Amino acid sequence: MKKMKKENGFTLVEIIFALFIGLALMGAIYVAMISGQKSSMALDSKVTALQGTRAVIETMALEISMASYNVNFVSNLWRDPANCPALSPNQAYKGIQVATANSIILEMDRNENSVIGDIANDNEVIAYVYDIPNQRITRSANCGAATSFLGDIVGNPRSERVINNTLLIPVFRYFNGSGVEIPAANLPAEIPNIRRIQITLAVETEDVDPNSHQRRRMTYSTSVIPRNHAISPL
Repeated sequence: MKKMKKENGFTLVEIIFALFIGLALMGAIYVAMISGQKSSMALDSKVTALQGTRAVIETMALEISMASYNVNFVSNLWRDPANCPALSPNQAYKGIQVATANSIILEMDRNENSVIGDIANDNEVIAYVYDIPNQRITRSANCGAATSFLGDIVGNPRSERVINNTLLIPVFRYFNGSGVEIPAANLPAEIPNIRRIQITLAVETEDVDPNSHQRRRMTYSTSVIPRNHAISPL
């Protein structure tokens, strides 16, 4: 009579151990997927903030470079931004009627009709202001209402916030023809001597990085030469 072989199987302990290993692997995969998703979301947020800030600083630089544009060399052209459309009492300031560390008001005759701020062109008087309480940059045209240009008011959806004040970095710095910085105390009297303007925007993402548990910070800076400001008549 042939003896039957005993078939081997898994013990209860082995089955439990295998289940434990499987669950641990599934848990690790799940954690990796969630971490990857969070990293991707943080990266998207950083890219959005980067693209938005770059576009803003490029636009600001372009418009600042046009300050004092007066192709027809008209005298007494410049407007009073505090009392539009009256003529400015500070004609010597030309197309830079306000220049501080956190604000600048530009004027230019874009459509070359020898009138600033006329209805035909609503981008001839432009104000950029750093709204510190809301950590944003605002822009207004032709003495109109200011709107968010980078960032937004607290409570509204936004991808970035401007933190120059937190880092003690001025948004605007001004230099004369010798490359020497004009002290804030000398403005606005030294506005006619401005030959270069440095713009710096320090921003951080609104969302917190899930890995570092900190908001990502970036600083952008560029220099602008408002060439027309040196040659335009009063």
